[in-house]
Amino acid sequence: MALNTTSLPKFQAILIFGDSILDTGNNNYIKTIFQANYRPYGRDLNDGVPTGRFCNGKLIPDMLASALRIKDTVPPYLDPNLTDNDLITGVNFASASAGFDERTSLFTRSIPIPKQIEYFKEYITRLEGIVGKEKAMHIISGALIIMDGGTNDFLFNIYDIPMRRLQFTARQYIDFILFKVENSIKELYDLGVRSLIVAGLVPIGFAPVQRLARYVDPFMLKYSSDEQNKHSVIYNEKLVNLLIKLQQSHPASKIVYADINLEIVDMFTNPQKYGFEEIMNACCNTLTYKPRVSCDPETPPCEDPSKYLFWDRIHPTSTAYEYLANSMIHNVLPKFLH
Repeated sequence: MALNTTSLPKFQAILIFGDSILDTGNNNYIKTIFQANYRPYGRDLNDGVPTGRFCNGKLIPDMLASALRIKDTVPPYLDPNLTDNDLITGVNFASASAGFDERTSLFTRSIPIPKQIEYFKEYITRLEGIVGKEKAMHIISGALIIMDGGTNDFLFNIYDIPMRRLQFTARQYIDFILFKVENSIKELYDLGVRSLIVAGLVPIGFAPVQRLARYVDPFMLKYSSDEQNKHSVIYNEKLVNLLIKLQQSHPASKIVYADINLEIVDMFTNPQKYGFEEIMNACCNTLTYKPRVSCDPETPPCEDPSKYLFWDRIHPTSTAYEYLANSMIHNVLPKFLH
């Protein structure tokens, strides 16, 4: 499926914050159980050598960077072999299993988004050392920033592992996370960011791992898949209102919402429209009845991932990401032209 790249805005660089939907390999360099550095991950990218992407191929950051003619892939910031050009054209701070809530990472040992922003500050210092302070600020202000998050916060604090369930109801936790989203956006603005895409919460209840978990985890009985999806809708409605408020109070910026929730819901309810033949099970790890999220290295994946909505039990296939990226190219990026 070819991406339409006509009449797109120009950006100096691309910078990424978030979780596994966007992480291009940072978790390879930290001590966490959530890693995708083994086969069959990456089977359709880099000659089949795993890169740390929780997918069979490229992710949305790679596709958007390519469409914007910035670079073909977005390297993880923690890669020790980054070149000066890698830093100048943008890097990825996202970490699989991370979220806005620092407590999420107590379990996952991932890099929470507040820590990702600390790495961004370090990145700015490194960039200034390469091009000078004035040019570095020009690159930051002219960069496209993409941020997602929240899924792991709900999974590890409210749904699957109820670390905060005694403290918050699901609806109270929505407001708690959005408060952290607001602070993150304000901090990025203060650091010079001016063009920001914020992705909505995905429909968590559709993920194969959530449907399976209800059979093996009694904690899951608290919130059904339908309730989880409803929480995502409520969260996204409040997020849109928050972004409108932040846009009004930061007129020098452009803050745009990306409704990936709506897109995934459409893929799930109208799979034939996208050529999907399987939406309930994952391409990999489908032959074992285990409540694991990641691909089982001992179980061969499906032959044709393009027919599947999900690659593993929580992450979409690269084909699904292409549809999401194409939607962002048509519906989100043009907003930066105005």
